[in-house]
Amino acid sequence: MSRIGKLPVEGGSATLSLADGVLTAKGPKGELTLPIVDDVNAELDGNAVTFTPRDESKRARAMWGTMRARAQNMVIGVTDGYEKELELVGVGYRAQLKGEKLALQLGFSHEIKYKVPKGIAIKIEKQTKIKISGSNKELVSKTASEIKALKPVEPYKAKGIKEKNQYVIRKEGKKK
Repeated sequence: MSRIGKLPVEGGSATLSLADGVLTAKGPKGELTLPIVDDVNAELDGNAVTFTPRDESKRARAMWGTMRARAQNMVIGVTDGYEKELELVGVGYRAQLKGEKLALQLGFSHEIKYKVPKGIAIKIEKQTKIKISGSNKELVSKTASEIKALKPVEPYKAKGIKEKNQYVIRKEGKKK
């Protein structure tokens, strides 16, 4: 029995609605929708939604907790939003926003341009600090992951793009 799946998702300041197998959450940060999979039943009671598995199959029990967690992330996203901070570590590494594109100088001979997805807001606090925010947790995390993949942190000097407070395991250099 799923301990997470049993808990109801409270709407709080978001308005929840359920129609034709699609859960919709509206809040101050926008509107998100979540299609409910066939293996799970969703019931709306006031401004709270509860999930139950349709049968005792392994997939239904797995999707029970997953749907509840995704619904909770959706409610948090439309009320508070999600945010990730990235740091550029290295000599000459910098970022700037040029319209809808993020221009990154990461020690290559050319500038790397990353197209910012719709629904994502990027702020450049300093030239080496990038703040990614949005209402969709999956999209914010995916965007941060794609930007980090442009120049992964290397273990010898810890140069590259990393998340704020990310611990990098350092390696010892060559010995004489």
